[in-house]
Amino acid sequence: MSAPLFLVDSLPTAETATLDGPEGHHAATVQRLRVGEELLLADGCGGTAVAVVTAVGKGVLDFRITSRDHLAAPAHRLVVVQGLAKGERGELAVQAMTEVGVDAIVPWTAGRSVTQWRGDRGARARGKWVATAREAAKQARRAWLPVVTGAPAESTSEVARRIVGAAAAFVLHEQAEERLVTAELPDRGEIVLVVGPEGGVAPAELAAFAGAGARTVRLGPSVLRTSTAGVAALSVLAARLGRW
Repeated sequence: MSAPLFLVDSLPTAETATLDGPEGHHAATVQRLRVGEELLLADGCGGTAVAVVTAVGKGVLDFRITSRDHLAAPAHRLVVVQGLAKGERGELAVQAMTEVGVDAIVPWTAGRSVTQWRGDRGARARGKWVATAREAAKQARRAWLPVVTGAPAESTSEVARRIVGAAAAFVLHEQAEERLVTAELPDRGEIVLVVGPEGGVAPAELAAFAGAGARTVRLGPSVLRTSTAGVAALSVLAARLGRW
């Protein structure tokens, strides 16, 4: 099994350093790392380092860096506009999409979203998405931490403006004739995927997104849940773009 990854604000410049705070507690107390074991450090922006534990204390450990690396940002930035879903389905979607390589997640207040993010509740819900993405990125050993945008979520008009600025945009829809597996993709730039909530994307929203330049595409004959559609679409793109 590969070494566990811990996220830090910035990679230490010295050869030796200390990991403390929540990540240090997790490494020393939860993971129970011991002297001589390896760990990975990442700054969430492509920078990584391999280190060896040299001392362990209560909720803290010292380490020595043995190698450093930096993973360049991919040519394509994969952005999923995720319609707000009820219960834990949104968090499940965020977790799985992070594991398969999403670069940014945009919470979207769709017309058919049962859940609405307003006030403090919206801030807390968005915070859960951010925390979920962070933990999933660590589990997946990702050098780049996906960004969760929105304040706390975007409206349909805001999503349409985002689509205008993208290199390509696709709305997942079970009645679309074009298939994502054969859709034309740009050489580089931002690719936006729009995933509707449980009730789907409303006709007015489809029209707004089409007017902004998005195309409707389907994945296959099955109708997927909102918590799995984005994951399936990202998997198709990851294979087509050579990420996998």
